[in-house]
Amino acid sequence: MALDENRFRAAMGCLAAGVTVVTTVDRQGEPRGLTATAVCSLSLVPPLVLVCIDHAADCYAAFREARAFAVNLLREDQEHLSGHFARKASGKFVGIAHQPGVTGVPILSGALAHVECLLTAQYPGGDHTIFVGEAVESGMALSNGDDSPLVHFRGGYARLDARPPGAS
Repeated sequence: MALDENRFRAAMGCLAAGVTVVTTVDRQGEPRGLTATAVCSLSLVPPLVLVCIDHAADCYAAFREARAFAVNLLREDQEHLSGHFARKASGKFVGIAHQPGVTGVPILSGALAHVECLLTAQYPGGDHTIFVGEAVESGMALSNGDDSPLVHFRGGYARLDARPPGAS
């Protein structure tokens, strides 16, 4: 019994997810990146991160050949970056503030947080590849009181209405 793709997409859209921009560098040393919500921590010891990338992504080949990548967790006010990196185009980093991390991959300026990883494994996953990386560096932006994450829910962006207990 085959599940209708649209019904599956709608059901999975009910899973709220933080929005990230996953970055790497290609063979020529050019920065590459894409918007991703299929991202999660996989293990604490060792610290592993899992990222799923569509085979049709314009920078898929760069990730397949990469030795490192970074997950940049977007802030609520960075919706424009989500849209920018979701498009298929070259030169996505032109005009986008970023700096190289310890592995040389781009870290987006002002992101809520970032985790830099060395690629340790790749697994097939339907029309995606599952990339696993060991975290070697992480950082969080200085809080200015507006440090809510950008969240994707039911095909659009959603706001978190409540702060965790004890948060200011």
